[in-house]
Amino acid sequence: MTAHALAGALADDGRRRIFAAVALGATTVPEVVRRSGLGARVVLTGLRRLADAGLVTGTDGALTVDEASLRAAARDSRPADDTESTEDPVLRTFLRGDVLVGMPAQLGRRRVLLAHIAQRSFAPGTRYPERAVDDALKPWCAGGASDHATLRRYLVDARLLTREQGIYRRTAATEGNA
Repeated sequence: MTAHALAGALADDGRRRIFAAVALGATTVPEVVRRSGLGARVVLTGLRRLADAGLVTGTDGALTVDEASLRAAARDSRPADDTESTEDPVLRTFLRGDVLVGMPAQLGRRRVLLAHIAQRSFAPGTRYPERAVDDALKPWCAGGASDHATLRRYLVDARLLTREQGIYRRTAATEGNA
């Protein structure tokens, strides 16, 4: 779990209330419903999202905060060491390793980021079916900042990938960028 995924999971008021109920000792769904003041369906959906994010676990039917996952997220979100200091500031801001943690709103910055992703994910001149493109982009989206379909669309819109009859190719526009 990345810090960005953690923030995304807790961005919703209902999920924060559900997480708080579990953190304060609610161990069953009916207890979470009672303590959070939310409906059972909302609680079940929220618990599933919190479990997927690694915040809550339900071992043996007893809900608990997944403290090991929280500790791992805290360790992983520590500032990078000096080896990354020469990296482009746009990449340093929006990537953690090879995981996208945000998408720049400014088009120039977005293009730098997308060119880097295209260059790292696709060989020039190679033809890729849509499924292969999706498979190459999914790891970049593990942080939850974007989904692979949106990222694929951004790459095509920026003319970093071309699409013709369901076949994608990296364009020459990615050479020299990133």
